[in-house]
Amino acid sequence: MSSQTDAAAGAHGGFQGNIPPVEPLLTEVIATLSLAAHAYLTEGEGSESDRASAEVAIDVAIAAFERVKERLRPEERLAITQMLTETRMTFVRKRGM
Repeated sequence: MSSQTDAAAGAHGGFQGNIPPVEPLLTEVIATLSLAAHAYLTEGEGSESDRASAEVAIDVAIAAFERVKERLRPEERLAITQMLTETRMTFVRKRGM
């Protein structure tokens, strides 16, 4: 493979011409961040919750959702809205304890 071909392949981020739409990528990122926030809020044996990390995960998930929500189907938008609302409510309840 020539260096010119290597550079062209690298420009597509390794997708080799099959660049996926951004919406499914971001919905997966949003779901992952929401799950991470719940994990950060969980107190285990001998460990405390990490509210600061949960807050960052929630804020980034919300920002990503706000950026992409108009491009989602209504049922996807509703599902993500419900997931983020529940995540925020869990955070608020934990913060109040």
